[in-house]
Amino acid sequence: MALTLYVDTARWRAHHKHVLEQFPGIVPVCKGNGYGFGHERLAEEATRFGSDVLAVGTTYEAARIKDWFSGDLLVLTPFRRGEEPVPLPDRVIRSVSSLDGVHGLVGARVVIEVMSSMKRHGVSEQELSQLHAAIEDVRLEGFAIHLPLDRTDGSDAVEEVIGWMDRLRAARLPLHTMFVSHLKANELQRLQQQFPQTRFRARIGTHLWLGDHEATQYRGAVLDVTQVSKGDRFGYRQQKVASDGWLVVVAGGTSHGVGLEAPKALHGMVPRAKGVARAGLATVNRNLSPFVWAGKQRWFAEPPHMQVSILFVPSDATEPKVGEELVAHLRHTTTQFDRIVDR
Repeated sequence: MALTLYVDTARWRAHHKHVLEQFPGIVPVCKGNGYGFGHERLAEEATRFGSDVLAVGTTYEAARIKDWFSGDLLVLTPFRRGEEPVPLPDRVIRSVSSLDGVHGLVGARVVIEVMSSMKRHGVSEQELSQLHAAIEDVRLEGFAIHLPLDRTDGSDAVEEVIGWMDRLRAARLPLHTMFVSHLKANELQRLQQQFPQTRFRARIGTHLWLGDHEATQYRGAVLDVTQVSKGDRFGYRQQKVASDGWLVVVAGGTSHGVGLEAPKALHGMVPRAKGVARAGLATVNRNLSPFVWAGKQRWFAEPPHMQVSILFVPSDATEPKVGEELVAHLRHTTTQFDRIVDR
């Protein structure tokens, strides 16, 4: 019995087709845990829809994926001098985000990242005058810009890209290819119309693989059900049951990513109030699980174990049966499934 990722394959692939139509020349991204599907599966899907290049997060990921994908591999993490050397084929393209990075990759295929309003990493405007000579020693595949997801100041993503295009052109740098991240389809069209001699290639991961929420679903199998009465002690810490009901052991624990939650940027009073409420409940050992039974998310009876979670289902709900499955609302990028089932 397992934590299973179910995939409505026809619907999932129909979404891929829609995204590919919106973003000609798309560069699919496969990094981390493969957006919950695994590297091998996403490499196979990218091959199926004919991608010539696949973006990965690190050189270590490139080393693993190279045997599953025969096209070019673009490493998104910028090169740094002194990094551990990883044997990679010539079809791997390295990202660089500094003048020193370019000098350190003589003869290599490179994409040069420019500093966007993300302020994460990238070549600065001041370095452009020296970049012209430096690129003579590398095989330049293009430039890249990684844009923020939100623009709370009301600025225009397209205008930010245009600004960098103008700077690169003024520095007499080649503009045959520009890799972009976090642009909408209509924004990409605007850029392509304004710069017809440049090929804009959108690097897309989340929207491509996870854009249709109804195409995938996690479910955890019920392994055991024990009836309990108010006051009964249970679990590792021998806590008392608050009311009559059932302790339900379900597949899916910390090794799967159950119970993990990334910090969230909260905007507005209502989300902040909910965050305070959740924190208050946690102080009295009340933590909502991702598992749903009888139309409601159920509470953890105690913190999740390594491979299973123990939930409390009150007596006013239907008793779960061993072998049934509970839908689990889990974050794909932090979840490891036991098996994947195509439907």
